[in-house]
Amino acid sequence: MKEQPLDRQVESLELAVDALSRAVTDLGDERFLEPLQGWSTRDIVAHLIGWNRYVIKGSQEIIRGELPFYDIDPGENYSKVNAILICKYPSEDPRELLRELRQSAGDLKEFLLALDPEVWASDFGVRHRESVVTIKNTVKDLIEDYDHHRRQIDNKVKRG
Repeated sequence: MKEQPLDRQVESLELAVDALSRAVTDLGDERFLEPLQGWSTRDIVAHLIGWNRYVIKGSQEIIRGELPFYDIDPGENYSKVNAILICKYPSEDPRELLRELRQSAGDLKEFLLALDPEVWASDFGVRHRESVVTIKNTVKDLIEDYDHHRRQIDNKVKRG
C-alpha cells in the first residue's frame, strides 16, 4: 500500500470499514457464526472493533514515546491480543456488531483527524521488532487487516 497523507489514509480506512461491512452483510446472518480459517466472521468483526479502539490508545502511547501496550506481549500474530478482543465483544448479532464497528471506526477517524499531521507521521523513537512504530504505519497495518479479512469473507460468500 502506497504511503498516504493523513486525510487520504483516513479515507482509505473508511472505505475498508465499508467494504468489510458490505461483505459481512452479503454473507448473511445464518453464516455469521460459521468457522472461517479458525475464526468466525463474528470473531473477525469483534477483533476489528477492538483494534479501532486500541489504535487510539496505542497512538497516544506512541506520541509519549512508549511502545503500544498491545505490542508488549502480543503472542504469535497477535493471538493473545485478538483472543481478548473476541471475548470483549461477545454479541452474536451481526447488526449490533456492525453498528459497534462503525462507531469505533468513527471514533478512530475523529481521533486521527484531530492530530497534527506532523505528529501523525513522526518518529517518536518507538521500535517494535526493530521496526519504526508511527501512528501512520499503525493505521496502514489496520487498513491492511481490514482488507485481508474482507477478502476472506468475500471468498466465503463466493463458496456459498
